[in-house]
Amino acid sequence: MSIEHYENFPVASWLCPKSLRPAVAAIYHFARTADDLADEGERSTAGRQADLKAYREDLLAIAAGRQPSPRWAAAVFTPLASVLHQYRLPVALLNDLISAFEQDLEKCNYRDRPELLDYCSRSANPVGRLLLHLYGVHDALALQRSDAICSSLQLINFWQDFSRDGPIGRVYAPQSDLQSHGLSSAAPLACQDSPAARALIADLCAWAEQLMAEGAPLVHQIPGRAGWELRLVVQGGLRILAKIKAMHFASLIQRPALKPMDAPILLWGALRMSKKEHDTRTSSQQQEESL
Repeated sequence: MSIEHYENFPVASWLCPKSLRPAVAAIYHFARTADDLADEGERSTAGRQADLKAYREDLLAIAAGRQPSPRWAAAVFTPLASVLHQYRLPVALLNDLISAFEQDLEKCNYRDRPELLDYCSRSANPVGRLLLHLYGVHDALALQRSDAICSSLQLINFWQDFSRDGPIGRVYAPQSDLQSHGLSSAAPLACQDSPAARALIADLCAWAEQLMAEGAPLVHQIPGRAGWELRLVVQGGLRILAKIKAMHFASLIQRPALKPMDAPILLWGALRMSKKEHDTRTSSQQQEESL
């Protein structure tokens, strides 16, 4: 579906409006590079923190019209500076992404769902808001729905990646949910499958699906190709949830992933979303005509 992939940021697909592709790509490379600084390579935690601090300083420099350091200038900040000023991007949203990556370096578990959603509000939601800004969509309901979709995608990524996060010491299942199922952090850290663990994952997937349902009407507010892009993003998240369910919620020991053979299912789901929109509009028109 996309040429490149940042886990919360499908970009550069053929559905992205051509005029916006340079802007979307610039934001993508900013997020991708920050993510790599936090996660990739053999740097110490202190070294990663220093890198992200320097990265933020470069962001603030271009926002103030100054030259960034040469380290990331060509790949990230020179193209981003042009986009930043052309579209008047909210710098706070870009800074929030850096904040979330910094948090990953010092926090490896979450007390409850509100605390995890606070993380999502900085690690995922800014992406949706930045894209809406490029599309010229600013109303409160659209932003609320975008946040729901992006938080859902982030949560789905967590429930998909139990088998990856456990070995590196990260537990995104909230402690309150673990406790309600009689589990401790030891289970996801060791990727220990059990009936209780599967019941936990089933509850967490239901939470993510509910959030997606709350945000999904946004696809009808975004016109043209961008709306179709969003439909496929929503369907991609739902498809991962369906795969987790099909494996009886055993994602502690097996990681589900989208494959080329899933494309027809995603397209069919996107078409069904459009048909539902059409049927809703037709029904509304018929009711108005009968009055």
